[in-house]
Amino acid sequence: MKKCATAILLLLHMITYAQYDFSGYVGDGTKNTTVYLSLVEDYRKVSKISLSQIIRKTEADSTGFFSFKGDNLPEKNRIYRLHTDGCNTAKETINHLTEECKDSKQILFIANNNDTIYFPLNDINEIFCQINTTNPVTDAILQTQLLKEEMLFDFAEFRSDANRKINTKNWFRQFQDFGFKTNEPLAELFIYDFLSDKRNDTYPYYLKDLSSNDYYKALQLRLEEKYPNEAFTKLYVSEIATDTYSLTLNQNNDEFKWNSVIYFLLFLSIAGNLILLLTLLKIRKKRRSTPFSKLTKQEEKIFTLIQEDKTNKEIASEIFVSVSTVKTHINNLYKKLNVQSREEIKSIKK
Repeated sequence: MKKCATAILLLLHMITYAQYDFSGYVGDGTKNTTVYLSLVEDYRKVSKISLSQIIRKTEADSTGFFSFKGDNLPEKNRIYRLHTDGCNTAKETINHLTEECKDSKQILFIANNNDTIYFPLNDINEIFCQINTTNPVTDAILQTQLLKEEMLFDFAEFRSDANRKINTKNWFRQFQDFGFKTNEPLAELFIYDFLSDKRNDTYPYYLKDLSSNDYYKALQLRLEEKYPNEAFTKLYVSEIATDTYSLTLNQNNDEFKWNSVIYFLLFLSIAGNLILLLTLLKIRKKRRSTPFSKLTKQEEKIFTLIQEDKTNKEIASEIFVSVSTVKTHINNLYKKLNVQSREEIKSIKK
């Protein structure tokens, strides 16, 4: 009931004022918990809590409720972070200066100066797990993090190299498709940061994907259209250009190496074919000197059927001749192969 009433008040507030309002709960009965609001302009720094990113802080009241209000944020969407930590006053500054705090609870979200966003506790009183918002892309990063968890579970369940290759390709497409459907390049940048991180297993596939997938160029165009002069757009353009150039250099080096390999393999192939041709000629010559070279096609067929233990009647039926004709062919086989019986024919290895 309390949460519903709060959501209604927030909606009324949104209609009345053109300013941001980020509020929620950090626990029931929590006193003097500090909540920090950060602006994350560098998508390569989304994974760490940094003192340089913090723009405001506030204290939660005795019920655990906190609120940030104002009209001084960028008009366009940006990536923001809310976080609390369990550090005491003496350690808090040190931990933040070293950009680390293991006791932190945080959530990343997308917002702008006109958004009203509410962060309720979930059903088991966990903080920063749910978002109620007026901005349709606010929870895109939260949804991406859920995709990450599904991906990691998928990779952990089957550890074979074959599964990893198939899954990597599938997950790249899932992430890129999800980011594109949000219609928010910032969400796509968050995904790109994860997939192209050199510390992740996805990095080798990212380089491969960059060389063949137009997605990255298309994302650049979307960023330049929506955020033309922002630092994160310039960083992305620079990274894509650098990675593409590095790939080109590697491909040229590989092409030079492969040309040498190809010429060597071509030489081996020609030499191998010549040897094979000579061998076949010898085999053919040898076959011509054997008794089998004297057999007609019909006699060769009857020879095979005899080795399959067929009777004269069965042979006649299979090759569509009379039994007497089969007997004539068999007599010719005896003479040409210098044998006296069917058993001898069966024992011959062709």
